[in-house]
Amino acid sequence: MDRQGQILNPDEDPKLSKEQVLNFYQKMTLLNTMDRILYESQRQGRISFYMTNYGEEGTHIGSAAALDPTDLVFGQYREAGVLMYRGFPLDLFMAQCYANADDLGKGRQMPVHYGCKDLNFVTISSPLATQLPQAAGSAYAVKRENANRAVICYFGEGAASEGDAHAGFNFAATLECPLLFFCRNNGYAISTPTNEQYRGDGIAARGPGYGMPSIRVDGNDVFAVYNATREARRRAIAENQPFLIEAMTYRIGHHSTSDDSSAYRSVDEVNYWDKQDHPISRLRHYMAARGWWGEEDERAWRKQSRRRVMEAFEKAERRKKPSPALLFTDVYQDMPPALQKQQESLWRHLHSYREHYPLGQYEEWVEGTGEGK
Repeated sequence: MDRQGQILNPDEDPKLSKEQVLNFYQKMTLLNTMDRILYESQRQGRISFYMTNYGEEGTHIGSAAALDPTDLVFGQYREAGVLMYRGFPLDLFMAQCYANADDLGKGRQMPVHYGCKDLNFVTISSPLATQLPQAAGSAYAVKRENANRAVICYFGEGAASEGDAHAGFNFAATLECPLLFFCRNNGYAISTPTNEQYRGDGIAARGPGYGMPSIRVDGNDVFAVYNATREARRRAIAENQPFLIEAMTYRIGHHSTSDDSSAYRSVDEVNYWDKQDHPISRLRHYMAARGWWGEEDERAWRKQSRRRVMEAFEKAERRKKPSPALLFTDVYQDMPPALQKQQESLWRHLHSYREHYPLGQYEEWVEGTGEGK
């Protein structure tokens, strides 16, 4: 569809139901609301770090909707919408960013490094592009299982310059794996624009060199992303081969809370994409033209979504941090003597000098169990 939400080619209209389209819109706007609140939370010193998804919501929701819930997802760090679409609750997004006792990762990761085994979403890791060869290996395992499922691996155009990208592409192609490589080309690799990142015709053009079918799609058109991902998934499973999707979008926010993008791009440039070509605006125009969404619906939903996010936010702030005992668990099945000695030493130290540590902010450590309560 175009920027006014008009379908350009009726033959390519996915013809989704009103309920499906409303779900798309509500997930995209809920993600946007969560981003705004958590970004401000970091600026206020409540959490240590955050990365927004402004402007890229269409790539998340369009691709996630085209997948099967059993498909395995490898993210980079800006795919929170994929996890949200799969049903990851706001409480757990907040728990992870606040590293509290409800966090599935037990407070061991920096914010936005989400993961959920039940939703087939592999935990995010900070090193760039490591997920590409990992996804190739997982897709090869899926192929050997003959499980009728696929693997999708998200990455940015900057990560495509890493050596791991070459390794992942080549392994997936030569091993003929049912893998979707999904590149979010948002214009910038932190501060490096695409015209300084590569000289070729983007990322999709690299696919044929590896023997991979490739497609470039308008990443701000949620329906185009949905169509491309759905067809790529179908063929990846049916033909046992990887596909490369390059979704052209724009990163409206700063790279992260550690970045100030005004140092390398103009406010006018950002405002153009925010006001003239935003995936949320396109979808809203589409719904409005069909009488599915109006100003009253928008006001009510914005109020409701903000209330839901704030309730999860306040709950996360009140929750205690994980027990210090968890520093020693989940590495070895049976704790070796050296680690056991360190654990006992920390226990004695904390209880000898407890007045110097904010232990009241943490779940209690039960001596001798390696657990908290």
